Amino acid sequence: MIGNKNAPIIENLFGSKARLKILKILAINEEMSISSIISKTRLNHSNVIKHLDVLKKFNLVQEKNFGRIRIFRYKIENIQARSFKNFIKIWEGFC
Repeated sequence: MIGNKNAPIIENLFGSKARLKILKILAINEEMSISSIISKTRLNHSNVIKHLDVLKKFNLVQEKNFGRIRIFRYKIENIQARSFKNFIKIWEGFC
């Protein structure tokens, strides 16, 4: 479990508005560079990195490095990631 050891997993994952913003943008776009994520979310670099690390630990996001370029990929093959994308599709009509 990540974060508060007594909180259920879902509260740790969805307990941050910034993290949800990042997860939603990645679910819609599938792959993005760190600078694109920062630009779309309007969050600062260190916050984006912190939240992406949490999302990687939950196995929802994969990081790929091409030299100095960091690309983050939404792991649609993960059933929880697929479920979240379906949730967005139902509630907001995206994807």
